[in-house]
Amino acid sequence: MRSNRALAVTATAALALSLGMAASSAAQPEANTRQSAPEVDSSFALVRLASEPLATNPRTAPEKGKKIGFANQAVKAERDRIRAEQTAFKDWLRVNAPKARVTKQFDVAVNAVGVQLNGTSLSTVRSAPGVTYAELQGVFTPLAHEDPDLELVDALEGWTAVGGAAEAGKGVKVAIIDSGIDVTHPCFDDTGYPAVTPLGDAKYTNNKVIVSRTYGNKVAKNGFDGRDLNGHGTHVAGTVACNAHTSAVVDGTVIPYAPSGVAPAATLGSYNVFPGTAGSARSEDILEAMQDAYVDGFDVANMSLGGARNDGGGAFLLDNAVDNLDRANMVVAVAAGNEGPGYWTVHYPGAAPRALTAGASTVGHALVNTVTVAGTDYDVVVGDFGKLTEDITAPLAVAKDAASGHPLGLSLACNGSPLPNLAGKIAVIGRNVCTFQEKIDNVTAAGAVAAIVVNREDALLTMAGDQSGVVSVMVTKSDGAQIMEHDGQDATINANMLYKSIPEATNRMASFSSQGPTHGDLLIKPDVVAPGADVLSAQPAWACGTPPCWAIFGGTSMATPHLAGIAAVVRGDHPDWSAAEVRSAVVNTAKQGVLRDALTDTVTNDALKVGAGLADTDAALASQVALDPVSLSFGAISSGSGRSVTKSLVITNTSGAPISVGVAVANNPASGVTYSVSGGTATLAAGASTTVAVTASSAKGAADGFYQAQLNVSVAGTVVSHGMLFNIVGSGVAAPGQHQVPPGQS
Repeated sequence: MRSNRALAVTATAALALSLGMAASSAAQPEANTRQSAPEVDSSFALVRLASEPLATNPRTAPEKGKKIGFANQAVKAERDRIRAEQTAFKDWLRVNAPKARVTKQFDVAVNAVGVQLNGTSLSTVRSAPGVTYAELQGVFTPLAHEDPDLELVDALEGWTAVGGAAEAGKGVKVAIIDSGIDVTHPCFDDTGYPAVTPLGDAKYTNNKVIVSRTYGNKVAKNGFDGRDLNGHGTHVAGTVACNAHTSAVVDGTVIPYAPSGVAPAATLGSYNVFPGTAGSARSEDILEAMQDAYVDGFDVANMSLGGARNDGGGAFLLDNAVDNLDRANMVVAVAAGNEGPGYWTVHYPGAAPRALTAGASTVGHALVNTVTVAGTDYDVVVGDFGKLTEDITAPLAVAKDAASGHPLGLSLACNGSPLPNLAGKIAVIGRNVCTFQEKIDNVTAAGAVAAIVVNREDALLTMAGDQSGVVSVMVTKSDGAQIMEHDGQDATINANMLYKSIPEATNRMASFSSQGPTHGDLLIKPDVVAPGADVLSAQPAWACGTPPCWAIFGGTSMATPHLAGIAAVVRGDHPDWSAAEVRSAVVNTAKQGVLRDALTDTVTNDALKVGAGLADTDAALASQVALDPVSLSFGAISSGSGRSVTKSLVITNTSGAPISVGVAVANNPASGVTYSVSGGTATLAAGASTTVAVTASSAKGAADGFYQAQLNVSVAGTVVSHGMLFNIVGSGVAAPGQHQVPPGQS
């Protein structure tokens, strides 16, 4: 998205207002002598230009009760004229104040530009033609300090329900089966936590991170231990249980809220299956970690990892272990995978039937820099490659490849992809197929001084890498299309990181989020969605110049700990619930009708993309019934058979009081397949269960494809829980592979 469009930012601030009051006998309020002086940033200015903005210009101002018609030709013409005026001001700066640089442009509420002064005096800026006013920029701090991730999953309401942040997850232990946890980070400060006897390597524990164990057959040989030398585990752990309201600064940029974990009062265990430089772990290492976590008394396990399908890839026992630990009362949250968009892409063990499998949605904020091309600033996100410590200016080299599959015909810069001469240039390449690190390694080897990676849709994300190669940034597809028009012209990647709220980008499914159904048994996965794109969390002390360190990461790895945290809050409030009941509370109370498709940007309830919806902490805590299983798949039905398949669903009253339960099917397909339920009304005592029969009936000759519906469970006439229903018609639609059956057996 371009910086020269108007940006709506929502903030909460305390304002001192001078009000004109009618004479009265009421006493006048006393002056607030404790009010702090206004803060300004002497290195940035706001500069107003002469023309009226769109909101007040007689040619563009809207009629009463209407909005500005941005598609109107008169408005477009006026925007162009304002931009030309702002460009003339930029040109004046280049000649008369070459150190100053325009950082932002506005044309709706004000006709103004933001300027980074870089030592230029305010009086010099005020002397420019067309400038009517200039002032140093103020510094505002919000009174609200809540993590936006938590607001999306209603964690704050959940905290209130359990007695506040200090009670959210209290007494619950969450195992982080990952790359370790840096206990020196303020997220994991153990002040106020009861003293415990640590397990494992005590050097990497405290009274909040109470276990540190390390796995792998090269641990002893390579001297690996519990330290997090990757950063992934610390990030995940912070999302689960970072202490409430821990202030954050990223590379000198102050984050305007104080991050918190979903279950800030929970204690953690570090089960390091990716120690040292190990980028992968074998099934046995993960199995051992899962078992140790259970034996160590942990209630929830987080596995932000994934791997082979279960058709010879060694996932069978791992899947079974997940299921069995759930049956043994440990909730296991697992990532769905990052192979989306597209069906059939769920990873294992996230495909295990009793895993709490996470899909990923967007948060709607970013740490952005800008790229200046032909006088226009475009928002970009810097990837995990070379460090952007100063502006980089060089000619653009657009790498094209009509056969690449990128929507703009860009080369993907994968091994073997065509690349033009990149010596001394900023490469423009496309996102798709291969890893970001492979792309950047190739353009670096070709002599590029930097790279602009154009996304395949209109979204920004942080590109993961091993911090080697040239500085690389991502732009949206739309902005990339405009940048490509200036092939050969100079561009500047600006070292001007800012925190930016992007409300319109919130609750979109992340394009990378893997989708169901699972191979072989055709289960609905993911089960439920949580924020996973652009998630801010903790990093080890080595990851930045001035600890404590923080970073924004994206992946279903980042969504999974949100679910683990919600499960911890629910378990803490309902210690008598089984793991299956906790898992159902998280899945079957999810919010629907709020998630948007990654490609179309329209609301979707497609269960193979979003599961039951967006997780809702508050609703999960108030859950009255548990469903087992949390969704029903009826498998593949031949289009010529016209047969019916019936499955059983167990409904348990978890409310603590007698309830009257009703069950009904909603959103039946228009034709081809009909879902129905029998035995759908019952009065249940506290803790009692009933079993209902759900049937998928496929008409003979029904069209091949996916069919879905929803099963609603009501208490006293109000829907309190829902499960998703699914089947495939046409055997040719089903993907190959076995799951939950040992390879070689039927």
